[in-house]
Amino acid sequence: MKIKLYDVRKDEMAAIDAYSKQLGVETEITQDELCADDIRKLDGYDGVSVLGHKKVDRELLEALKEAGIGCISTRTVGFNHIDLNSAKELGIRVCNANYPPNGVAEFTVMLMLIALRKYKPAMWRQGVNDYSLPGLQGKELGKCTVGIIGTGRIGQAVLKNLTGFGCKLIAYDPYPQDSVREIAEYVDLDTLLKTSDIISLHVPLTEDNRYMINAENIAKMKKGVMIVNASRGELVDIDALTEAVESEHVGSVAMDVIEDEVGIYHQSRINDIIKNRKMAYLRQFPNVVLTQHMAFYTDVNVDSMVECGIKAIKEIVETGSSVHEIKL
Repeated sequence: MKIKLYDVRKDEMAAIDAYSKQLGVETEITQDELCADDIRKLDGYDGVSVLGHKKVDRELLEALKEAGIGCISTRTVGFNHIDLNSAKELGIRVCNANYPPNGVAEFTVMLMLIALRKYKPAMWRQGVNDYSLPGLQGKELGKCTVGIIGTGRIGQAVLKNLTGFGCKLIAYDPYPQDSVREIAEYVDLDTLLKTSDIISLHVPLTEDNRYMINAENIAKMKKGVMIVNASRGELVDIDALTEAVESEHVGSVAMDVIEDEVGIYHQSRINDIIKNRKMAYLRQFPNVVLTQHMAFYTDVNVDSMVECGIKAIKEIVETGSSVHEIKL
């Protein structure tokens, strides 16, 4: 069995070598993105694996189909960079990755603490030897009501991490789980928006929840609310969020993701002109913390994503199914 992996980072190489041997799969790697010209050279390959750097559109999927490739895996949890409708029409199987929730959950709590304790302006001051305290008074997490939107694996892990801080925990999910009820109170979305001091997003991106944090929903929130997002950038309407920060209705923002981050995050653009005005403007506020989509980035998770990317294709080809397949 032969699989070609695209967009390969250096930190993935050891795991690719290890899982290729463990699973008995021949792999070829490239740091290049998937492109039509290269697809034409894939004779004899059973599948391809990508990261989320580039949109896998209908044109690329048609080229894969023509080359006899029936399966594509993405070594990411998110899969909105793949045209699933076209994949279904063309009969191409699509799989995504999974990893333990702990890394993202820990990072989420870290974002909350950094924003609550105003570490960003404190760090700026240290750079110019200003060690004064005025303006740096923070809040204690244990005194906050934290609302978690989405109680899947990561949302649940965040809730469990927060139990040690003594804060009041509430949650919203269309599909409540009994295990969550043991540590948090399920409420409707409006109640969560109105009563939370901190709101953290842990839902996959769909057309139904795109821009769920919008002007209408922000208006329902407490003055001074903190908004945390380590899920998908498109869940938040940046224009509405920026206006709410300017008006001081939103007290702080801590986000690991942002809309239109592709081509910026995970790359060095140190000498480039960044064409994302919304991100650049939002970043300059002292009460806004933006990190570069790195909540997932731990040794455990990178290994798991590589394993899923290879194993899913092997399972599809050899058995006809995989737990990692996205049901189209």
